[in-house]
Amino acid sequence: MFGNYLIGLREGLEASLVVCILIAYLVKTDRRDALKPIWTGIAVAVVLALGFGFALEFGSQELTFEAQEALGGSLSIIAVGLVTWMVFWMRRTARHLKSELHGRLDTALQMGTAALVATAFLAVGREGLETALFVWASVRASNDGTQGPLIGVLLGILTAVVLGYLFYRGTVRINLAKFFTWTGGMLVVVAAGVLAYGVHDLQEADFLPGLTNKAFDISETIPPDSWYGTLLKGVFNFQPDPTVVQVVVWVLYLVPTLAFFLAPSRSGRSGAESPAPVREEA
Repeated sequence: MFGNYLIGLREGLEASLVVCILIAYLVKTDRRDALKPIWTGIAVAVVLALGFGFALEFGSQELTFEAQEALGGSLSIIAVGLVTWMVFWMRRTARHLKSELHGRLDTALQMGTAALVATAFLAVGREGLETALFVWASVRASNDGTQGPLIGVLLGILTAVVLGYLFYRGTVRINLAKFFTWTGGMLVVVAAGVLAYGVHDLQEADFLPGLTNKAFDISETIPPDSWYGTLLKGVFNFQPDPTVVQVVVWVLYLVPTLAFFLAPSRSGRSGAESPAPVREEA
């Protein structure tokens, strides 16, 4: 559940920051007339992300077992690729996010209502689609027959919304560069588990060999239905009897990705505090 909470918090906070930056800038520049198109674009992006998530969940149920496993494995790998790109991108651009969005918004204000809607939609929509795909893959990987994984995601998103509001009001300020670095590192660990689970899906769909070639089996030591087995699965997508291919893929992804991600930035500068989500009066 913690792993899914982290996903909801991290992904939701990115979207919340984008929304806060857009709204705060319009309030500061006395362009409250542009708030309605911005909220319209945000609403469309949220609906699109929810629709995409529902399509993934209910559309896959009509497929055969092999097709479900092939689809789930393929989308899990794609989701890992997207979230890996996202955490590196945010680590690199967190300190410049405010100025980048302000520039886009200035251009959209000159072009009119449709451009404002499109700006908000594109800024939030990308985050929404990435979140929907990775959440679907992670919940599927850590599913234990309960609503725990989904509840974890929803709680994470709710926390992100509350933090976003507090940022906007100026109640909370944190070093976002450090926040995204630490949560990004933990998200890489979660992504490694999702990747291993996706590989297992492809093995069950006969797309990859080695389904019966286990690297180890410690099910008796760490029973999957025990509290600590459930905890490990919820946080790390841990599997007590992975295949050799799963272990190799997990190591080959996690070790270099985490090493590159946690390596000191070339600029040698620490990130600034919260870039803009504080309320600014005109």
